[in-house]
Amino acid sequence: MSTHHIEVAGEMQAISRIIFGEPASKANSRRVVKIGNVSRLIKSSKALNYLEVFKQQCRPLASLMTGDLRVTMRIFYASRRPDLDESLILDLMQGLIYENDRQVKEKHVYWGLDPERPRTELMVECIPSIAPEKKPRTKRGRRGEATA
Repeated sequence: MSTHHIEVAGEMQAISRIIFGEPASKANSRRVVKIGNVSRLIKSSKALNYLEVFKQQCRPLASLMTGDLRVTMRIFYASRRPDLDESLILDLMQGLIYENDRQVKEKHVYWGLDPERPRTELMVECIPSIAPEKKPRTKRGRRGEATA
C-alpha cells in the first residue's frame, strides 16, 4: 500500500492511496436471498470481500478530511468485463478519509486494464472554499427607487 499526505496548517489537504484488488460494481454488489418468506438484499460475496480488502489497506485518518473535496480515481480491472463504477469505493471511504461522500463535489474517474495487478489509485484533495461575491448595495429613496 502506498500512502501520501499533504498537510497545510495542521489540516489534511490531500491524500493518495493505492488499494489492491478489484472493486465490485455497486449495481451488482447486492444479491437477493430469502429469509423465511421475506426477500432481502444483502451484499454479494465479491462486495463483502472487497470491503474487507479495502479496510485492511485504507487505514482511517487520525482526523477526517473536511469541507468540499475533489476525488480522482484510476480503477484498474483484471478484465474488460466490469463497468466503471466508483460508487462502492466512495461509500467505503466514509469514516476513513472523510465523514460523508456528499463532501465530494468533483470527481474524475478513469477505467484501466491490468490483469496482473487490479487496483484503485486514489487521490482525495480539499477544494479551497471561495466566498461568493457580494453584490454592491444601492441606496434606496423614500419610494424604493435606486439613487446615485
